[in-house]
Order: sequence, then structure tokens, then C-alpha cells
Amino acid sequence: MSMTRLLFLGTGGGRFVTLTQERSTGGILLDDGTRLHIDPGPGALSALRRNRVDPNETDAILISHCHPDHYANAEVLIEGISSFRRERKGTLLAPYSVIKGRGDLGPAISRYHLKKLDLVKTMKGGDVHDIGGLKITATPSIHSDPDTIGFKISTSNGDISYVADTELRESIVDQHEGARILILATTRPLRARIPHHLSTEDAAYFAECIGPDLVILTHLGKRFLKDDPNLQAGWVHDKSGIETIAAMDDMLVTMGKNIEISNGRGDNVH
Repeated sequence: MSMTRLLFLGTGGGRFVTLTQERSTGGILLDDGTRLHIDPGPGALSALRRNRVDPNETDAILISHCHPDHYANAEVLIEGISSFRRERKGTLLAPYSVIKGRGDLGPAISRYHLKKLDLVKTMKGGDVHDIGGLKITATPSIHSDPDTIGFKISTSNGDISYVADTELRESIVDQHEGARILILATTRPLRARIPHHLSTEDAAYFAECIGPDLVILTHLGKRFLKDDPNLQAGWVHDKSGIETIAAMDDMLVTMGKNIEISNGRGDNVH
């Protein structure tokens, strides 16, 4: 059986961490024979180079919403996917705000770059798209960009859920039932919840309800980093009983029968 790989190109989030790049905000690369780049924000391209990954081999870009820490490197990545504009190639899955713009938001991708892709699909919660054997379901979110979505991806080794920026709602939690790996954009630490974002308490509730093999906290904000990500992950584990880790830049997660975690250079760290 083939392995499914998740490479965390950036684990920071929010305006302050995006500006300082205390953590990269490059998103996540999922490789299951088909290669998906999820939320390629600032730092995505330099992280690909650091991990010796060829951006030209990306098959699809998935963007959750129209904030720059989730899309800022997407246009340059499209240049690479399309062989520097020599051919129409690659897929973009994103909500309306990213592709068309809504109110003061977007569009995030120019018409010039959209034309370089083989397929551009606007997605909302509940929409499904298949690419290269992967079933990608858009899941709802409640965020300051009203079009925000997450993604549940059915791979050869089970489902991986990416919960993007959102407030906690039972209806949102339910969409991720059955995930083996649950990736949560957890911007805020304990006792510091703000609107439109998940906190450590919310992550524990998600973990308790879904019961995945592994919970990964990422998209970590300035306050979260200050309050020790490993302690936050430990609190989620203690509260939920579910194995939980706070992601690090360049962390590699390999999912087959078992799930293994390394630092991206092949050194086992878990």
C-alpha cells in the first residue's frame, strides 16, 4: 500500500506571525500520488525549496479563504504548475471570495493566473471534487470571510480533515466525522478565545467528538506560540484522551497502517 504524506511547510497564522515569520505561513503539502498544496501563504515557496520539493510537480492548490496568510504565494505557485505559463495545467479549488471577490475581500488570484490553470472550481460547504483518486469535500466554516471552507480529503490510507479558521459549531464538527488525522487551525491558546478562530479548548472538543488517530494543531498565532504550543497540545490530549501534537515547520507526517512523524529531514521525532 502506498503511503500518504503531509509536509507542514508553515505552522504559523494570524497577522503578527505572518508579518514576523516567527513561524512560516506556507501551508501544508499533501502527497498521495496526487500532490495538493493547501493554503500556500507567505513562506510557501521558500519552504518548498528548503525541503527540496519541486513546486512544478504540484497538481492542485486548495485555498480555504481570502486572507493573505492562506493565499499569498498562490500566484507564483501557479506559474510553476503551468510550467512558467507555457501550458494550461493544474487545478485550483477555492471559495468564491478567493476567485471572484466578495465585498472588500479579493479576488486573491488574478484573471491572468486563473487562465493558466486547467481547472478552477469555486467551492462551498458540501461541494465535492475528485482529483487523481482523491475525493475532496469542502466543509463549512464560520469566519470573518463568510465564504471560508475547510477540506476533508479521502486518501488511500483514510480521511484527513483540515479545519480552517472558524468558530466552534456542532454542525461544523460533525462534517469531520471519521477522519484519521484531524488538522485544526488553532490560533488561540487556553483562556484566550476570540471570535472566528479556534482555541485550545475548542481543539479538545473537536478531538473528543471526532476521535481521530491523531490531532495536529497548526496555524498558531503569536499568543499561542508565547504560551508554549507543546503544553497546549498536552492539555488537549489530557482533556480528550486523543494523541495530539503541535506542528512544527518542516514536520513530515506519514500515514499508512501506522502514523509516523519526523522533522522533514527523515529524523524520527515521534
